Amino acid sequence: MILEGKELTKNYAGKDASVAALKGVSLHLKKGEILGIVGESGSGKSTLLKLLSGLEAPDSGEIRLHEKMLSPKRTKEDYRTMQMIFQDAVASFHPRRTIEASVREAVRNLCGRDAKFEKEELAKMVGLTPDLMERRPGKLSGGQCQRFAIARAIAVKPEILLCDEITSALDVSTQAQILCLISEICRGTGTSAIFVSHDLAVVSCLCDRIMVMKDGVVIEEGDARQIIEKPKEPYTQRLIESVMEIS
Repeated sequence: MILEGKELTKNYAGKDASVAALKGVSLHLKKGEILGIVGESGSGKSTLLKLLSGLEAPDSGEIRLHEKMLSPKRTKEDYRTMQMIFQDAVASFHPRRTIEASVREAVRNLCGRDAKFEKEELAKMVGLTPDLMERRPGKLSGGQCQRFAIARAIAVKPEILLCDEITSALDVSTQAQILCLISEICRGTGTSAIFVSHDLAVVSCLCDRIMVMKDGVVIEEGDARQIIEKPKEPYTQRLIESVMEIS
């Protein structure tokens, strides 16, 4: 087991009362596994990813990486091990820096001032030409920026990729390309991934295992094929029917 979360809770202050975003959620991730977390807006899936990444701290519960409990104050090695890829790839880059400069900064911050990366090899891994790294994010398409966001993440050689709705802003053909890219990276390098999406069809074609979330809790979990072919919960069935033609 590479990553575990146990009984994670998170509350946010609302206008009149606190809102429970997570209500005792637990999960586990094996080495080389791609775990899909699916649910509608407000289900708690993105909040869960923020807790795992260290962007926010849980109100209660614990997160373990290689059986070591992670504190709210993460180390550089913790951040290097788990790399987050955001939904808005363009906004995740500094608008006035080239892609190459942003990647270089990430590598040096997490791997040391003397750390380097192979520009040509990295671009090739994400299916782009090295010359595009000399551009600023505003001069690239959304799909190109998302590929370079993935490149920046894998440049520090993480063990886990945390993908937060990374295909939702892309057209269908680009979505498919990004999904294939994540699959190739994980299968080729043994990297684990957690892929968050509201689209069960997207998750089902990529992931080994799926967790279905609703109102801050996990309502169903299992092998991807099992969830798609024999869902136990009516909510899961509704998600399937909303994106797939049921014969």
